Amino acid sequence: MGEWAGVEIALASSSLGGTAAAITRYLVGGADPVLLAILRWGIGFLCLLPCALLLGVRWPQRPDWPAVALLGICFFGLFFILYNIAVSYTTAARASLALATLPLHTMVVGAILGVERLTVRKIIGVGIAVLGVTAALAAGLAQSPPGAWRGELIMTGAVFCMAFYNVLSRPLMQRSSALGFLTVGMGAGAVVLVLAGLVKGSFAALDHFTPGQWIAGIYLGAGGGALAFILWVMALARATPTRVANTMTVNPIAATLLAALLIGEPITANLLIGLIAVFAGIFIATSQAKPA
Repeated sequence: MGEWAGVEIALASSSLGGTAAAITRYLVGGADPVLLAILRWGIGFLCLLPCALLLGVRWPQRPDWPAVALLGICFFGLFFILYNIAVSYTTAARASLALATLPLHTMVVGAILGVERLTVRKIIGVGIAVLGVTAALAAGLAQSPPGAWRGELIMTGAVFCMAFYNVLSRPLMQRSSALGFLTVGMGAGAVVLVLAGLVKGSFAALDHFTPGQWIAGIYLGAGGGALAFILWVMALARATPTRVANTMTVNPIAATLLAALLIGEPITANLLIGLIAVFAGIFIATSQAKPA
């Protein structure tokens, strides 16, 4: 039951992440990758910190702070700068498709570090879910901007940051709390991003933001940042890294559905078939065979 609760929470988080990819694509023309990351995690941290203080969360133990901060800088800083660069080269759907390889990366990293044992059921489940994503977006892959492969290559490399975050964060969370762990990590990442933005002059673009861009930026921080990752770390505290990461395969589908809602892109049979395959793969990877 705990595993299923974690997977359901992760599904909600991954869906929010898919909508954030579409919003990032909308904003990328008026802001550089560092400013986009600052909007997402600076606003996200400002939402998280009051909640953590009001709830009196259990903070990471003092010896764990360097590891928590380093994971936060690696993930909320480095990963999302690379993420935003990738989205600037390609479409939100194609970037999300590359991000949907996260279950494979997490499964491999978990096995290498000895954190999670590979099973045939998990391998089959992850494989079906990733194939489902490919089927869902196959019809639109031919229509891509020039040089889109650069974005997908950058995104695939960036996914390793998230895979290590998924695998290494669970023991640190278990010694504190999901919200305390997330707040410290996101805060560390946000501080580094703000310093990088000041050095780079990224904040100047805010002077030219339209009301629509401000609304999108606030949603990116509150919804795609704070809420999405509160749910993500809650899921990691309840389920194994591979099972949580497997829900990332709904990310590109959520991005495609939002594109259909906002700009009228058609919902094809490929999308429906892929959606069924995604949930079938999640079920196979998450369910356990009962002992005889």
